[in-house]
Amino acid sequence: TSLALPQARERERERERERERERERERERERGRERERERERERERERERERERERERERERFLIKE
Repeated sequence: TSLALPQARERERERERERERERERERERERGRERERERERERERERERERERERERERERFLIKE
């Protein structure tokens, strides 16, 4: 039984290390999701800029016709 206590403590430390690894994996997944959301926001901003450029071209074509 003198070995049981150190072994139990070691198992508990190992479980704690595994929980910490899982928390780190979850943080990494969240960072990945945030990076993807930022890329999507940037794509949307680029689409909006392209729509604005197209509206500007339409205005210029309209003015040239007048």
